[in-house]
Amino acid sequence: MERLLIIGYGNPLRGDDGIGWHVAENLLHFAWAEDVPILTRHQLTPELAERLVNVDRVIFIDAQVGVRPGEIQVQRVNAAADSAFAFTHHLTPDALLAAARDLYGSSPDARLFTVTGESFALQETLSPTVKMAVPRLLSEIEQYATNKDGLYARI
Repeated sequence: MERLLIIGYGNPLRGDDGIGWHVAENLLHFAWAEDVPILTRHQLTPELAERLVNVDRVIFIDAQVGVRPGEIQVQRVNAAADSAFAFTHHLTPDALLAAARDLYGSSPDARLFTVTGESFALQETLSPTVKMAVPRLLSEIEQYATNKDGLYARI
């Protein structure tokens, strides 16, 4: 049986940087996600590499800085060629995948879903522009997560 893991990360006290947490918490209400482990973290750490064992697919959700607030981007994440740099206190998704590969032999298919933030100020709420992107992002994630044949139109 295929296993999926979802990791929403960022700082929920820094406005739009909390999009990963916000979306991950929303996914808990979807029927298809009932048995899916959904994690929220401030950052990706080496300890998460073990969670990628026996997982076929992983979804990372984060904010990004850019010129078009509310823009959603989806990209395939491949394990970094060298995981030597991965053993620090926080990682990028590709470094985490490299650590999982090198430590545990795990190589799940991975996607990074990002939303361009508008405000990273000290606040616990998303900006109106990013908040409006949430339903589209949830739909994109659902499309990827429920696609059993591995084909995903966006990537």
